[in-house]
Amino acid sequence: MNQISVIFEQPNGEEHHCVARCGDTLMDVALDNGVPGIVAQCGGGCTCCTCHCWIQSPWFERIPGAGQDEIDILAYAWGVADNSRLACQVVLTADLDGLRAWVPAQQSLN
Repeated sequence: MNQISVIFEQPNGEEHHCVARCGDTLMDVALDNGVPGIVAQCGGGCTCCTCHCWIQSPWFERIPGAGQDEIDILAYAWGVADNSRLACQVVLTADLDGLRAWVPAQQSLN
């Protein structure tokens, strides 16, 4: 399977259903589809937190753990939770088909 579906949910409940290619990052998919709230100011360099999102179960458990750089940057994100990730660090695989990510309200306002 080379393509999977990804859903981004906005704070108001609006959903953005996207088709993604395996190997792309979650950030790439958000930017390619104009998902509000995923700005990605650093372009995927893991140097900002403007692509912060919360990944729902069971997909969160299927994603490799965050590296130290991502953990350090997440300290500056709004509403950090146990299921917080930077979308630029989530590489999509066939096992993540149907992945759901919530976009923080503070990011959607910007």
